[in-house]
Amino acid sequence: MIRPVAKFLGALLLVVVIAAGIIFALGWKLRKELNPDPVTVAAASLQAVREQAVLVPFAARFVAVVTSEQHRFGLTAKQTLIMPGMVRYELDLAALQQRDLRWDAATRTLTVILPPLKVSAPEVDLRHVQSYGEGGVLMALTDIETRLDAANKAAGQTELVRQARDALPMKLARDAARNAIERSFAMPLKAAGIDATVVAKFQSDV
Repeated sequence: MIRPVAKFLGALLLVVVIAAGIIFALGWKLRKELNPDPVTVAAASLQAVREQAVLVPFAARFVAVVTSEQHRFGLTAKQTLIMPGMVRYELDLAALQQRDLRWDAATRTLTVILPPLKVSAPEVDLRHVQSYGEGGVLMALTDIETRLDAANKAAGQTELVRQARDALPMKLARDAARNAIERSFAMPLKAAGIDATVVAKFQSDV
């Protein structure tokens, strides 16, 4: 089950900070020019966006349920681990280059090509990890409990990443990233009095 975490406020704040910086930096130029150049404004926006380094437009909480078992001396020991964890979806803003901006004067559309989203390593919520075991005799006589615990933790991390990369959470994260970047470039253009549409796309969408 996906439990989205509210990162939209942070993303919106980032957009406002970027836009304010661009507008301040270009203020003198925009006042002097009756028809500001959208390419110039977009280039300034790009520089401001790059300086933010990393954007986390979306985060979600997942729960992994994994089971491991060991057999020895004709006995079986089994352990089930319930591991909740948080995963962040990150956009490397520093990777954006001038070539990733495409201005279409005919349609007055600025297209921004985004780098791939990165899925962070899961942050396990240790306070809510639960473990259930069977085969107490074998666990008491051997180190199997330690082995089962290690196997489950590794499997749990893998499962959290697998869930995070499923189609639905990836779509939510990509949509959030596109929206944040579109606002980051659209606000300075609007402040400069330029009527334009901003469309953010991932390379895979092109």
